[in-house]
Amino acid sequence: MKIGNSTKGIALTMTLLFMLSAQLVIAQDASVMQDKAPKERAKYQTEMMKNKLGLDSVQLNQVGAINLKYALKNEPVLKSDKSKLSKFKQLKSSQKEKDAELKKIFTPEQYRQFQDFQDEMKSQMKEKRKNR
Repeated sequence: MKIGNSTKGIALTMTLLFMLSAQLVIAQDASVMQDKAPKERAKYQTEMMKNKLGLDSVQLNQVGAINLKYALKNEPVLKSDKSKLSKFKQLKSSQKEKDAELKKIFTPEQYRQFQDFQDEMKSQMKEKRKNR
């Protein structure tokens, strides 16, 4: 019996380590993507959504177009000399518009998964800011 419990403990530990390393990679990728061109950011976002949400080919094309639209729209804001607060407000407004467009494309389950993923990313960013 102890062998079974030990095996379960090892499996649980390995699973937790895998999940933690995956989150760290996502957070690192997000910070690296800030310096990329809008088309690269849009492509990266679309690929992430495809993998996380299981988008079909029609959705993939629509989501790709939306991601590119907002990557191009947000580029001047990201490159501007405005204050961080001003940039944050503009980007947050833009993100609300984008979310509304995406919601029309996603199934209800996909949209819930998308919101969960966004919440996870927000938590990671808060944690990253806290550890500076």
